[in-house]
Amino acid sequence: MINDKNSLKSEDEVFIKEIFRKLLESGENYNVDEIESWFKNEGTWKNKQSIIRITNISHYVEEKFQQSNKFQILSNDKSCDCD
Repeated sequence: MINDKNSLKSEDEVFIKEIFRKLLESGENYNVDEIESWFKNEGTWKNKQSIIRITNISHYVEEKFQQSNKFQILSNDKSCDCD
């Protein structure tokens, strides 16, 4: 679906964000190390900056999803002054 793997356009980034968001919303999880490994094994992605951008997007979407997840379990860590 990405036309130019060497130069991501803003439409490509929106599409990539949507894929990661849909994965998380459906209850699936992804591991960024596995994503990076996939790029190495896939073979047609040669541009390091595009690969880094996609992995950064995956981090961003995951963080944003976790922040908005109302059912996230919070730590019972007593080291915080939250009382």
